[in-house]
Amino acid sequence: MKQVPPQYYSELEQIQAIDFVIVELALYLHTHPDDLDAIQQYNESVKRSKALKRNFEKKYGALTSFGYSYSRHPWEYKEAPWPWQV
Repeated sequence: MKQVPPQYYSELEQIQAIDFVIVELALYLHTHPDDLDAIQQYNESVKRSKALKRNFEKKYGALTSFGYSYSRHPWEYKEAPWPWQV
C-alpha cells in the first residue's frame, strides 16, 4: 500500500464532512424549496466542497476514476490509495 501523509486523512475527512452537509441540505430543500438561508448554505457548501476537492487532487491525485478530474500521463488514479486502503 502506498504511504500517505497524516494530513491526507484529515483533508479527506473535511471533504466527507462537507459532502454530508450538502446531502442533508439538499434533502431539506426538497421539502423547503423557498428557504433562502438554506439555499445560500447549500451554495456555499458546494463551493467549499469543490475547493477542497481541487486542492486535495492537486496534492494526492484523483478522488474518483469516472470523469470528475483530469489525469496526467501516465494514468494517475492507480497511484493513489484505493478506497479500502484509506
